[in-house]
Amino acid sequence: MRRLVVVVLLLVLTMAAWAADTVIDDWKSQKLGAHGVPDGWLGGQTWGLPQYDITIEENEGHRVLHLKSKIESSAIRRDIRGRVTLKETPVLEWTWKVITLPKGGDCRKKSADDQAAQIYIVWPRFPEAVRSQIIGYIWDSTAPAGSIVKSEKTSTVTYVVMRSGAADLGKWITERRNVVEDYKKIYGSQPDNPGYMVIAIDSDDTTSSAESLFGSVLFRAL
Repeated sequence: MRRLVVVVLLLVLTMAAWAADTVIDDWKSQKLGAHGVPDGWLGGQTWGLPQYDITIEENEGHRVLHLKSKIESSAIRRDIRGRVTLKETPVLEWTWKVITLPKGGDCRKKSADDQAAQIYIVWPRFPEAVRSQIIGYIWDSTAPAGSIVKSEKTSTVTYVVMRSGAADLGKWITERRNVVEDYKKIYGSQPDNPGYMVIAIDSDDTTSSAESLFGSVLFRAL
């Protein structure tokens, strides 16, 4: 009987932990083969000529978002206001795979600020173009992993370099970041709940190409 009680308690605790997760998208509700901006997302670009070469696919048994870029920049944005409570779920978790890095991309240089895979958390503040606070988790071609870099191109963006270079190309990798701790380190205060998530790819500054895939993206408890 005691063993049964223990098992039930463990099951309840596990279910509670699962319930705490806030899945932003795992692409399972998206139509396989759909091309362009996915359902529930918006084109997040206000400059250039984004191609939105984005496809919902199956890869190694998982539904994924497949992004390609050729001398252009494409971003998709999802409103997460009211969905994410950082006090309860401060950890951003996602899976990604990079196939092709933009040649010579370097987030430290305005002239080469391209990455194959980018995921941004946005705290909008009016006027958004100059006062928003944005943390971008990126896979850079050159800047060392672990670097925290303020973008020279977009003053509202600070990058956290998760991966660098070609060592892990072609591999599915799961990343986890405590967004609250990153925000406090970058902005020096406790964050409000975020307003948007952006997933992006670009290769325009380096006039090259890039390719990456994203699996599920979610917020979870510590």
